Amino acid sequence: MMNIKAVIFDMDGVLIDSEIVYLRHQYEVLRHRYSWVTQESLFPLVGMSTKDDYAYLARLLKKDENDPGFRQEIRDLFISCEIYYPDILRPQVVPMLKSLRSLGLSTALASSSNSDNINTVLTQCGLTSYFDCIVSGDQFEQSKPDPEIYLYTMERLGRTPEECLVVEDSTYGVQAAHAAGAFVVAIKDDRFCFDQSLADIRIDGLDEVIKILGTKMEV
Repeated sequence: MMNIKAVIFDMDGVLIDSEIVYLRHQYEVLRHRYSWVTQESLFPLVGMSTKDDYAYLARLLKKDENDPGFRQEIRDLFISCEIYYPDILRPQVVPMLKSLRSLGLSTALASSSNSDNINTVLTQCGLTSYFDCIVSGDQFEQSKPDPEIYLYTMERLGRTPEECLVVEDSTYGVQAAHAAGAFVVAIKDDRFCFDQSLADIRIDGLDEVIKILGTKMEV
């Protein structure tokens, strides 16, 4: 039996199906200004930290990353995407978190999103109280795929990597969790060409997390 004592979740694409909403909004806005932008060219943004978003978009849009006008344009792009997050909350989230609590497992959120966005999502969805630890990408110089965010979260929980199961979706997130030494569960998503090859197991939905915790397997 796996010796799992803590479960750590990514947010976007895992708890909420937000990535496709962000991507479509960004594409619809940018394609009118920059004719070469395609939806596929925006795929690398999925799972990136906010800081890395700016660097990638500067290259894609042929802009100076440090230009104040460009940075304001991108801030406006992000802000203009208005979402009521309970509408895109995965239905299995609350039952799963309640089950993890009943099993006595620690739970944490480790997202590349900035703290303001995380707080908005968790508050609107009523999820804050389910997590022992909430960590955002803007707390680190390097976020995913760098493993620091997960190593820090594990330390906050007082758990070793071998005691942690991480639920991710994006290429960067799976790479970060794997590099941190956790057991990595990836939610299948074929929309963004993710590379989930480093995951220990891939699942169709969050309801499978509880099943995995109760299953004997060689890790």
